Formats: sequence, C-alpha cells, structure tokens
Amino acid sequence: MAIDIHARFCFELDGPADVLLQFEAAMIPEQRLLETDTWLTLGEHFARVPAEDDIGERIWLRAQGPIEVTYDARVEVQRIIADLADLGVAEPHDLPGSTVPYLFDSRYCPAERMHPFVESEFAGTSGGARIAAIRDWIESHFRYEPGVSNAKTTALDTLVERRGICRDFAHVMVTLARASTIPARFVSCYDPGVTPQDFHAVAEVFLSDPQLSGGGAWHLVDATGMADPATTVKIGVGRDAADVSFLTSFGPSHFISSEVSVARTD
Repeated sequence: MAIDIHARFCFELDGPADVLLQFEAAMIPEQRLLETDTWLTLGEHFARVPAEDDIGERIWLRAQGPIEVTYDARVEVQRIIADLADLGVAEPHDLPGSTVPYLFDSRYCPAERMHPFVESEFAGTSGGARIAAIRDWIESHFRYEPGVSNAKTTALDTLVERRGICRDFAHVMVTLARASTIPARFVSCYDPGVTPQDFHAVAEVFLSDPQLSGGGAWHLVDATGMADPATTVKIGVGRDAADVSFLTSFGPSHFISSEVSVARTD
C-alpha cells in the first residue's frame, strides 16, 4: 500500500539564523520511498546530516527573512506488524546497546518518578501486554484537546491535566513504558488516519519477539488511536519531541502557517 504525503509550512527569521528541519519520510527498510520532491527557500547555507539512530535526515539551513518549505512524497509501507500480546520483555542485561538510552529520563519524559505508579496501575502485566494496557489506559483516560499544552509541557503535566495533543499522548506513553523498564522512543510521522491532518507523533517500544532467536524489535504504539502501524510513515525518532521537531530555530523566528495532507493509495 502506498501513502501520498503533502506538507507545506512557512516561517520567518528576524535576522541571519541557523534552522534545523526534519520533515521528510525516512529511507529505511520498513518503508520504501517511491517518489519525493522537496522544495525550500535557500539561504547562505544548506546541508543534510543524519538524524537520530540514522533514521531519516535533518536539514541545516542558514538564512533570514521569509522561508517556505514544500514536501511531496509517495511512500510504500512494508512494516511487519506483530500482536503486542505475543511479545515479551527484554531484560535490561539482554538489551542491544542502541536501545539503552531509551530507558532513561529525558527533557519531557520523567520516567523515574513514575515507577510506583506503573507498578500499581499495571500490576500483573509485562512486556507487550503491559504496553497494550498502558496504551488503552491513556486512550480511555485522556482527552485529545488542542491548545491546552505548549512547548514546555512534560508527560507529568499531561498526566495531571489528562488532556493534550498527539505529542503529549506520545510523551506519556514513552514515560510509562520507560518506567516499566521497556525502552521507548518518540516518533514523528505521517499517517492518513490523523484528524485533523498534521505532523503526528507516536511512541515506539522495544520488545522481545519469540519469532526472533534471542532478539527483539521496535514496535509502533499510538495512544491517540488515530495512527495505524500498517500505514504510519516515519520521519524520525528521538528521546522525546525535542529531538525530532520538524522546525528548530537557533535564533528569533515567527511561525506563519502549515498544512499537511496524507492519503492512502491502494
């Protein structure tokens, strides 16, 4: 199945400044880029650099004044989908080294403070069953509500408020998974099921898989219930939203507008 993506956003830099962008679908084995077209206002410097875990690329742009970015792509998702209930927990001493950083606290995900909560609320579950229980708990206890969170909102804030947007739901999912000693990372993505259409965020957890001898794999989990792992197109991954923002400005800037449309092409 192919996914058609169109994204456009505009912003303005008050003076010469560096900007880090990450908005393109990643070229990775689980998704094949059939067509891509990226256009943006150029400045005095443009460079592509690898993103976190070598999933996708970032663009460094040094410019000033109004900037427009347009991206169109057709992506074929080839992801193998597993039933979370069939997946076990990988003991910390058995984890691949690359997954270990995703057990620790990060800027928006204070997992260490949540150990007592997860052991009380999700007692009797482990591995994929615990992840499914956390996902279902967030989906049933939280309200999707734009405008109630901001760039400083942490997972702990969202747990208190019980409302937010996809970014907030993903931070809570990541935090509670890490508090359960399950590596979890934040994923920026596109998906046709997102309403209203926008850049989306989900979690991804590392679990052991009986189909893999002594191994495990990363699995997408969306506590908003909008994204389907079979149709989700990854942009990038990180410890939390700070690592994979589609726009990070290292100087005064003003965001003007954005539009995103994602559709299935069977």
